[in-house]
Amino acid sequence: MKRNQARFAYNKVIKADKLQLACFASLHILANCNLLFMVALYTKENIVELSKVVPWGISLSEYKEIFSLSDSDLEKTILGCGDGPACFNAELSSTGGNVISVDPIYQFNSEQIRSRIDEVYPQVMDQVSKNKGDYVWRSIGSVEELGNVRMDAIKTFLSDYEKGRESGRYINASLPTLPFEDAKFELALCSHYLFLYSEHVNQEQHILSIRELCRVANEVRVYPLLSIGSNKQSLHLEPVVSDLNDIGVSVTLVPVEYEFQKGATEMLVAKCV
Repeated sequence: MKRNQARFAYNKVIKADKLQLACFASLHILANCNLLFMVALYTKENIVELSKVVPWGISLSEYKEIFSLSDSDLEKTILGCGDGPACFNAELSSTGGNVISVDPIYQFNSEQIRSRIDEVYPQVMDQVSKNKGDYVWRSIGSVEELGNVRMDAIKTFLSDYEKGRESGRYINASLPTLPFEDAKFELALCSHYLFLYSEHVNQEQHILSIRELCRVANEVRVYPLLSIGSNKQSLHLEPVVSDLNDIGVSVTLVPVEYEFQKGATEMLVAKCV
């Protein structure tokens, strides 16, 4: 792939005063809950209104299943895009891993994020209870267990956040423009944003965003591939695959062991060739 093609892509994004959709999907597990619209809005200055954010954590063990991460994968330089308050970065960094997470929520300090979590937690649990039929209760057996697992992940994230932000592991940034040089990372991961919010993030934004991920990383993995609105394969998936193939990126759809949203059992893997 010619990386300047990917670099060219994000320059086409409209940067006027109108709001754009940010790469923030830190709720991570709630599909089909209309009350909780998880994609935050930001201005051209990338300013997020914390009142519109629904922070929700996810763990390293879940990332391993979501993205089929091997031990050798975890030794790579990794970008986590839209990580929110996931503890993936905290856990992997504590074992010597090399990971940077980007999300607009990282413009806030730990106390602001903690306060927002305390505010929305009852709403989140209520919505999960009302929509529990939309999910596969296999590795997590109940709504109560889910709440405990998510809050444990958030607590781990918060305990690491200020230290990690000072060291540059948590960066306030979002797609489709990332503040990194070409091929900065060996692997980029994007969980529960692209394709999931196809009704709110248009086809052009999907193409620009995945091109940008391909610009900064040698390999990109995206999960899930279902739209939140229909719970079916995103209408943007085929155009994105076609565009990536046109610019020399090899794309495959790979089965994963993880399934919480019913039917979400594949990830997209894009590799520069």
